Amino acid sequence: MTAYADLLADAGVVRGLIGPREVPRLWERHLLNCAVVTDVLPHDATVADVGTGAGLPGVVLAIRRPDLQVTLIEPLQRRVTFLQEVVDELALDNVEVVRARAEEVHGARTFDVVTSRAVAALTKLAGWSMPLVRRDGVLLAMKGSSAAEEVAGSAQALRRWSSRPAEVLEVGGDVVSPPTTLVRVVRTK
Repeated sequence: MTAYADLLADAGVVRGLIGPREVPRLWERHLLNCAVVTDVLPHDATVADVGTGAGLPGVVLAIRRPDLQVTLIEPLQRRVTFLQEVVDELALDNVEVVRARAEEVHGARTFDVVTSRAVAALTKLAGWSMPLVRRDGVLLAMKGSSAAEEVAGSAQALRRWSSRPAEVLEVGGDVVSPPTTLVRVVRTK
């Protein structure tokens, strides 16, 4: 994880993928915040990280859990180039980088878990992510303090995807403060 942190603090800043003000709080606000998500992931899962940006949370999940097969989905070439360099430099053989918008992957593949971090409001995110979630799979969206409000406002959008009601989880309270807030949606069909 230290090697990834070094890449984010150097090339990630130079390429505008992470702000220079984020470097001092890189571990707590970004890396550890993402790492605790692995506590709720099933063993040997396939994971798609939609709109992964600089690889958060996807790269962190792959580093912490080598049993996962992680697909980083990102439309912007400069980010894809950085991600592929990270994958190569860190020899992450459980990571695939795909240059695409989530919608371009619809119908081609599904995953056990689809993650995202600070991508979009849940109503919009559901349309991009739920078609990628296999039956009995899970959407795990990293959200902030307004997660419960987003869940309440997205019930109709989520019903369209044959899912159980969304739930808000807090993970990693013993590692990060505040704990990481996730919205978890299980697809039933």
